[in-house]
Amino acid sequence: MLILIVLLLTLVGPAWLILTGEVDLLGDWRTATRDSSGIAPSAATDPEAIVLVYAARTFKWRGAFAVHSWISAKPKDSAEWTVYQVVGWRKWRGLPVVSREVDLPDRYWYGQKPELLGQVVGEAAEKAIVAIDSATARFPWPGDYRMWPGPNSNTFVSWVAREVPELQANLPVSAIGKDYLGPGRYLAPAPSNTGYQFSLGGLLGLTIAKTEGIEINFLGTGFGIDFMRPALKLPGIGRVGKTPVK
Repeated sequence: MLILIVLLLTLVGPAWLILTGEVDLLGDWRTATRDSSGIAPSAATDPEAIVLVYAARTFKWRGAFAVHSWISAKPKDSAEWTVYQVVGWRKWRGLPVVSREVDLPDRYWYGQKPELLGQVVGEAAEKAIVAIDSATARFPWPGDYRMWPGPNSNTFVSWVAREVPELQANLPVSAIGKDYLGPGRYLAPAPSNTGYQFSLGGLLGLTIAKTEGIEINFLGTGFGIDFMRPALKLPGIGRVGKTPVK
């Protein structure tokens, strides 16, 4: 009975997003916008090194449950942004799922506006960019992709974040896959590197950290409380409260 109650509570958020029209169930990926959202600073006018972490709701019904996350980086005095992410369709084309490409840093994710989750600037960003390149090359699942429970795009960002403490990434509970640690690994630093998490295959777990607060992972998503920037974390919906970006 308890498991049934928790399962029903987990579905309330996604159902609300669908009923209120927050998630577009009828969109066509071929016509959905991939334009810049205008959130990121211009590489041409901002000489500082910058690293940004974004997430946007995934396409169609999946957006009621999960977000897609990525990292955008611009070295000092560079006129170009490099975007680091995992994209599932690349696997079906026989390509590595990890993508490291010059691109717009803040594109709509097929019609869904991104949210800025974290940023690093200046000397800390210069150091972080070197570490991000290295961590990307060492990602343990470059040819594997599973939408649920992982490894997926959120697994990638959380993996890089653990390897690059400067990011202090604070991914939402709707970033399904962020808690996937891989076979045989049950304990790891939280993605923010300000605490620890216990996870059983990305399906059940607990995170306690200064940045994330307390999160209970249930079937890949979960519930949580952020004490530093007061907010509730709800399945599908994500944060209800202050933004995670300083």
